[in-house]
Amino acid sequence: MFRSVRHMIYDLIEWRSQILSGTLPQDELKELKKKVTAKIDYGNRILDLDLVVRDEDGNILDPEQTSTISLFRAHEIASKQVEERLQEEKSQKQNIDINRQAKFAATPSFALFVNLKNVVCKIGEDAEVLMSLYDPLESKFISENYLVRWSSCGLPKDIDRLHNLRAVFTDLGSKDLKREKISFVCQIVRVGRMELRDNNTRKLTSGLRRPFGVAGNCE
Repeated sequence: MFRSVRHMIYDLIEWRSQILSGTLPQDELKELKKKVTAKIDYGNRILDLDLVVRDEDGNILDPEQTSTISLFRAHEIASKQVEERLQEEKSQKQNIDINRQAKFAATPSFALFVNLKNVVCKIGEDAEVLMSLYDPLESKFISENYLVRWSSCGLPKDIDRLHNLRAVFTDLGSKDLKREKISFVCQIVRVGRMELRDNNTRKLTSGLRRPFGVAGNCE
């Protein structure tokens, strides 16, 4: 209810600024005023407030100058319009819910949760650990990489993420489940010198990314 009223208030604020701008032609201004009054009547109805009786131009009818029969007929027309609007909103909501359920039923979504405990690999330098999903039959990766930067000390570079290296591979649909094979691939990239045994300080390099190892598990 709060979200519905908030959206209506935002619409009324926008329409009010358009009316006060004085730039709208008379026909558009008339239509906009009708739109504003219809929105107000609809909001009063869903909030269980009194229904304001108006004339064709959206002006509030004066009970001192309007007959009882005219007020009654105007009230009937206004109530009918609000009820039609409520039924229309209800029908649209039901259609949206049905379409959403049909969409989820036709294309279910799955996810794979990964929790990295440790990297048992003697590298000697900093490394990058990349994990991803791979289709060996199509020879292509079907997900993005989950990257963890590993230090030469055998701990994550971001020490605050120790014991909290988790990732979720999302949006795996029915098409992915129908694949014959899906491999979980882990790649290790060494970041440092060109050669580990290079002790020549003149030729010493740093920050170079070199493939170091790869492992995979096929399901």
